[in-house]
This record gives sequence, structure tokens and C-alpha cells, in this order.
Amino acid sequence: MTVSTDPRMIARAALSRLFEPSDSVGLALTAAVGPLDALRIASGQISAGAVVAGEIAGLLESNGFNNRPHALQEALDRWKPRVADLAPERDLATLGRLGGVLVTPESDLWPAALDDLQLSAPTCLWVRGALAPGIPELSRMVAVVGSRDSTAYGATVTGELAAGLVTRGYTVVSGGAYGIDAQAHRSALAAAGEDHQVPTIGVTACGIDRYYPAGNEQLLRETARRGLLVAEVPPGSSPTRWRFLQRNRLIAALCGVTVVVEARWRSGALNTAHHAAGLGRAVGAVPGSVHSANSAGCHRLLREGSAVCVTDAAEIAELAGPIGIALAPEPETTPAVHDGLGVEDLLLLDALPVRATTSVDKLASVAGLSIRGVLAGLSRLEFGGLAERSDDGGWRRKNTHRKNQ
Repeated sequence: MTVSTDPRMIARAALSRLFEPSDSVGLALTAAVGPLDALRIASGQISAGAVVAGEIAGLLESNGFNNRPHALQEALDRWKPRVADLAPERDLATLGRLGGVLVTPESDLWPAALDDLQLSAPTCLWVRGALAPGIPELSRMVAVVGSRDSTAYGATVTGELAAGLVTRGYTVVSGGAYGIDAQAHRSALAAAGEDHQVPTIGVTACGIDRYYPAGNEQLLRETARRGLLVAEVPPGSSPTRWRFLQRNRLIAALCGVTVVVEARWRSGALNTAHHAAGLGRAVGAVPGSVHSANSAGCHRLLREGSAVCVTDAAEIAELAGPIGIALAPEPETTPAVHDGLGVEDLLLLDALPVRATTSVDKLASVAGLSIRGVLAGLSRLEFGGLAERSDDGGWRRKNTHRKNQ
């Protein structure tokens, strides 16, 4: 594949190696002067000047970041050791050999949902896989995340949710880790038909040329073949704790709904949920056993009110769609004989014997109703097929052969 000669793309590729994810000063610099001049300034080729420094300070302040007096100079000192290693053409060539594409904010393929991150939006996305149909839109993407040490319950629920979402046309997004993440990717791939172009997307904390964790290599390869692998760091980059945490904001931003299946009290999955809530995205949590530490985080989200309880794919689809669209169907249940009855009729129905018959006077005593009330109630129950009069004038409950009698 031919390496791009677009100078803005080359500049963004270089900046993604120079800046760590969510480097607020670097991103403010890029927003202020564009990727080309940002690279020149960040690499020490030209000076920023007082005007640019003032613009950066204003952007940081308006986006809620702490703007220290010497923030730009500190950032330049931080970036300097990496300048000698910049080789964006080499990184783009590696991407080309993998069949990947660099997606930048200037590209038509750029997911607009990431712009909601404002000054925390990534410099670019290194994407590997079936990108021809593009990255699905926000409303068709659902993040399914959770514990790495998932339980059998968590794995089962995740499989059902992911498969149900894919069959409804959604793309399942996760982080490619062990446990819930892996089960979400695996089940999405298994449920996808040939016509589902992007069943799942793995957002990684390392370069897309690396399969991490190694135990998920085959799964990640299949995700790249039939779906997408996405990273904001260039090929060869190692996963670090910071990159894992920042990766979570991308998962949250890309998806209309984030669902936490299992999570401990302190968990990376909760970090993703909090990012989603902060962006105004819907958050769902699957309830579990009160005795399971793996569900403590889900229950925490539910108790704090930052998540909605979800138990199946239909309920998640309801969260993902506009209000009133894709509502989850009511579960099918067998109606009980007492459905729709008033209090007096319920009392009377309870007082009616099933086999023997009884008199109106006896019913009035047992049910605690007046004679007139009993007669009126018996008429209603008889009309509803719940009571019948015997040949001797007594009353009994009619055998309806219905459940919950």
C-alpha cells in the first residue's frame, strides 16, 4: 500500500507518537495552530511565540484544565526526548503493510462522536480491518465491558447480550482484554452473518501491530479480519496503565450506550462507564448476586443512579435508540385470574371454595362484605368466568385451568 503524502496526515502520525493520549497541552497546541505547525513547534523547529502560548492557555482554561504559567515549556521539555524517534513515514508504511488506514479529523471517515471529547479527542486513529463501510455511527455502537476475571455467569450474560445486539444490527465495542471483553468480541463474531460488515470493534491500548494480551491473539486477529482494531497510539507502542485508562474514554465516546456486565468495586470498566456518563451517553449495568465481588461495581452504578438496570439485548437497544423507538417488548406471561379485579372482588374470589359450594351469607362473613356487596361481586365474577352457581343455589369458584389460581 502506498504511504500517504498528505502533510497533515504525516504530521498527525508524528504527533500521535510525540504526545501521550489526552496530552492536554499537545492537543491544545494542535487545536490552536493545526497539525503542521503543531509538529514544528513540538519538535523544536520553530518557536510558539506569545500569541500561540496565549491561545493555548485560553483553550486549556475554557476546557477546564489547570493551566500552569509554564505549561507549554514543560510540555516541550517532555516531548524533546521523543523527537529523535519520530519517523511517521515508517509508521504509516507499517500501517500500510497491515492493510490499515490512518483516520484523522480531516478525513470523511472520522467518527464525529469523538468530537464530543473536545480537547481530549485523539490526534488520529490507527485503524486495522474492514474499514470500507466506515466506522458505524454513534447510535449503532454499544460498548460491552467488564471484569477480566469474569465468572461463568458474567460470560454467559455477555454472550447473550453481544449476540442479541449483533443480530439487531449493532456493533459491539470492547477493549480486547481477557474476561468480559473477550467474550463480547467472541460472541459478536459468532452471531454475525455475512451481511454484518462490522460486528465488533476492539479499541486497544497499544499499537495495532501488537496483539495484547497474547492469549487473545487469535481472537484479535479475527476481530481485525471481520471487524476493526482501533488505537490512538502508533504501531509498536506498548500498553501502559495510563494508555489503558485513556483508551476507555475512546470506547465510551464512540458508543451510544456503555454496558457494564461485571465489575468489581474499583474497576477499569467503571472508568469507562464514568467517561460515558460524563459525555451524556447512556449507561447500563447488569445486576448480579449480592454475594459476588464481581458485581459490586455494577450495583454501585445502579445505586448511585448513573446506570440503568439492563438484563437483555432488547433493553440495551431501547437505551440506544431515540425515545419511543426500539422499546423492549413486555415479557410474555400467563395472566393471573385476579388481574384487573378490584379489592372487594379479590376478597370475594379468595372466599369462594373450589370444590364445595357455599351460601351468600357465608361468603359475606368470610369476605367481610355486605350481602349487597357479595351479590354484586358474584355477578361480576360470574360474568368474568371466575365464579359459578350450582344447582342447589350455592356458589363456588369456577375451574378455569389457568395458572396462578
